Amino acid sequence: MKTTSTILMAAFLFVFAMGPCAFADCPSADLTGDCFVNFEDFAVMANQWLSGDPNIPGGMVYIPYGGFEMGDHFAEGSSSELPLHPVLIDAFFMSKYEVTNQQYCDYLNSAFGMGIYVSGGIVYGTGNNQPYCDTSTSSSYSQIVYSAGVFSVRTKGGRSMANDPMVCVSWYGSAAYCNWRSSAEGYESCYNLSTWDCNFATHGYRLPTEAEWEYAARGGNPDYRFPWGDTISHTQANYYSSSSYSYDISPTRGYHPDWDDVDPYTSVVGSFSANGYGLYDMAGNVWEWCNDWYDGNYYDVSPYDNPEGPASGTYRVIRGGYWNVTAPICAVTYRDYDSPSYRYYSSGFRLVLDF
Repeated sequence: MKTTSTILMAAFLFVFAMGPCAFADCPSADLTGDCFVNFEDFAVMANQWLSGDPNIPGGMVYIPYGGFEMGDHFAEGSSSELPLHPVLIDAFFMSKYEVTNQQYCDYLNSAFGMGIYVSGGIVYGTGNNQPYCDTSTSSSYSQIVYSAGVFSVRTKGGRSMANDPMVCVSWYGSAAYCNWRSSAEGYESCYNLSTWDCNFATHGYRLPTEAEWEYAARGGNPDYRFPWGDTISHTQANYYSSSSYSYDISPTRGYHPDWDDVDPYTSVVGSFSANGYGLYDMAGNVWEWCNDWYDGNYYDVSPYDNPEGPASGTYRVIRGGYWNVTAPICAVTYRDYDSPSYRYYSSGFRLVLDF
């Protein structure tokens, strides 16, 4: 695998040699098309370069090492989004997309009878008896069908839900999926499925820390309200548009008109443009579980270097908003939380892998 030092050296040579192009035609190194060659262009370049490495898992993108000021730069949110505080994040890989119904269904079929069992239409973990997800038997919002020991994905309104994000999945079920994929691809397991502790020293799939999630959602733009800029519309995300907010400039209001057929109104992953790091749906579509326990005062004591969240708690952090929330809740700094056993039409997840 290419090392971080090699990548950083490439970045230095790339940016230093090219510089800004404000006084001439933009060079080919201007990969974002803004007529400047800067760190955002390097992030795109790094993803393109790394994508040819056979050791990079499919469907992941490279998130570069760097620092940012975490929290609400607009002073619009709750007190839990303050104070602003500097954070340094090591390089890592993150899923381009939220985990889909089909991907989770593959896990369920693989783990049935060994790592999971079904009772009353709810999937539980064998040995820990924690609820992992609902099937359509236990929740009409679930897109997973269970029958005679086999899991499959529903068709909704005439279209397959295979590539929509997984919903009705708990934090426990998300962590268990991480371990399953780690095992399937020859990585170490990060989670102890009895204590639910995450071992950050292992090299395997896990849920992002809250700091990693916000850093990645910003896409290399440290001051933006959303993953792409300071305004939002239905051309950019699946959310509930309202004229109550000046930065909601969508020409259509209410639910997204392309996806409001049958509840839940999720959209196919990747239906909108990616942010500066190549990540899709970092705002709207479904909430995304983070690894952290939630503490509304954590920013007061959060460490500078790779914060991993509180040591314990009652609720787990969720980020990113979903299809039934308004613009403020889709902001990159908005914090929310749920019980780790919570399963509803709003909750999903994506993975990270340490570099």
